[in-house]
Amino acid sequence: MEHEPDGKTPGLTPEEEREIDENQPPRAAVLHETIRMQGDQELERNVAALFWSALAAGLTMGLSLMAMGLLNSRLPDGDGFKVIASLGYSAGFLAVILARQQLFTENTLTAVLPVMSKPTLNNFGRLFRLWGVVLVGNLCGTLLVAYVMLHLPIFDTKTDQAFLEIGRKVMENDSGQMFAKGIISGWMIATMVWMIPSMETAKIGIIVMITYLMALGDFTHIVVGSAEVSYLVFAGELPWKDFWLVFAGPTLAGNIIGGSFIFALISHAQIRSEGDTPDKKGSKKALKKDQREDAPTQAETERKGA
Repeated sequence: MEHEPDGKTPGLTPEEEREIDENQPPRAAVLHETIRMQGDQELERNVAALFWSALAAGLTMGLSLMAMGLLNSRLPDGDGFKVIASLGYSAGFLAVILARQQLFTENTLTAVLPVMSKPTLNNFGRLFRLWGVVLVGNLCGTLLVAYVMLHLPIFDTKTDQAFLEIGRKVMENDSGQMFAKGIISGWMIATMVWMIPSMETAKIGIIVMITYLMALGDFTHIVVGSAEVSYLVFAGELPWKDFWLVFAGPTLAGNIIGGSFIFALISHAQIRSEGDTPDKKGSKKALKKDQREDAPTQAETERKGA
């Protein structure tokens, strides 16, 4: 096949060239700007809106504990069936992200990029306000749903035992392991958040893939884990001191480091070091829209000229 001097395939119509351009994956700078704008919008929300959305997310994340417990209690014993039961871990994440509720570990990337782009005292204040409100809301929701699942006559004895086993599995880690696994978990969630804007049509698959791997690796997550471990506390098997000092504190620190200080910082540094800046429209979608709106006008002009 012959090619034009500039390497472009000959014989393409303007419509075909436009289609090729639209099918190109967005540049890293466009992804960065898309997530940064989302984070800036979250930083502007008032405290009440953030808290209620975070509380709803905490309650919804109880679906992960519920799904894993139900699957574990109904599947035969064996490592192979545990692999299947781990799919239940994705349930809460799917519901929270698709419902656009506030999840703390998402905000370790989205809300951090505006601060990295403009590191002012005001932006740091907005970030810590967002983190504090969302974290409190998430924990209130997960603790409440764990309490309800234990004390209301909802599940049979076998399922209740499965919930306890899930919490015991988490607490097999010491504080150092909680921290190290939390770093991986925070990094994986940040990777998921970064991938979604470029693959909106595959959003569900991305969420399931990342969170399923988190479950298989027993990586610790502050929100899901708080439901799993607080279930043990409410059942009288674990003191609150261990909940906060062994699980929550190290896991929270690991999630923040993995999501903010590793993934977000490196991603931001990549954009700045390359000098790669987003289009003035802020995203490729805006450019596509302009092109589609211009197309009829150009056609009308040609007809008038003819």
